[in-house]
Amino acid sequence: MRELFDDELKKLHGRFVEMGLNISEQIYYSTKAFIDHDKKLAAEVIEADNNTNGEEMKLEKQALNLIALQQPVATDFRIIISILKASSDLERIGDHAVSIARETIRMKGTPRIPGVEKEIGKMTDEVRDMLEKALDAYSKSDEKSARALSEQDVGVDKEYLLIRDEITKAVEANSETMPASSSYLMVIRLLERIGDHIVNLAEWIVYSASGKIVELNPGKANPELVNKLYSEEVIEEDKDKGPNKGSK
Repeated sequence: MRELFDDELKKLHGRFVEMGLNISEQIYYSTKAFIDHDKKLAAEVIEADNNTNGEEMKLEKQALNLIALQQPVATDFRIIISILKASSDLERIGDHAVSIARETIRMKGTPRIPGVEKEIGKMTDEVRDMLEKALDAYSKSDEKSARALSEQDVGVDKEYLLIRDEITKAVEANSETMPASSSYLMVIRLLERIGDHIVNLAEWIVYSASGKIVELNPGKANPELVNKLYSEEVIEEDKDKGPNKGSK
């Protein structure tokens, strides 16, 4: 009976990681569609979200079946609960990727800001790196690596602020970019929220590995650091470096 349970739990782990990798691709393609002004690709991302929702439902059903039929011990139960909670965050990340794709379709042929779009591409790379590190930490039950994602999220927050500042300057220099700027602000906000959900994933990884309930969200775990980050002083210090440079 134990061997059967271990086999089913292994399948559950595999399904979760596969779901995470698929969502990482969604983030990439949704932002690529936005930067390349590719409405066809954006529509494909939106359509693919149905598969993501289906994956989450299958994962939940599999996890609940394990609990109901196999009567897991406390450690196993903790792992299964962590997967259920973390899969919910993955699903929300997928929703944000779809929102980015929808923003691509919503935008009209308004003047763009190429420099901002380049930095959005870099911010996308950063959040995808976070997600892939989270999935690797999950696979290895690596509590230390999971905790480190909180610090990386501070870097993503900094990128968000710096790009926001670049958008403001661009609009001040050319008011015709105003319509596009609202979409840029929406996309970087969604990417910042994806970073927050990845931190939530990290918290469930720590719980699964150690049984400890931790707060890794930078705004709650280290409010002084975040307050400093959001100060004009920090933004001014990093302006000359350009977006995405200060966190590397």
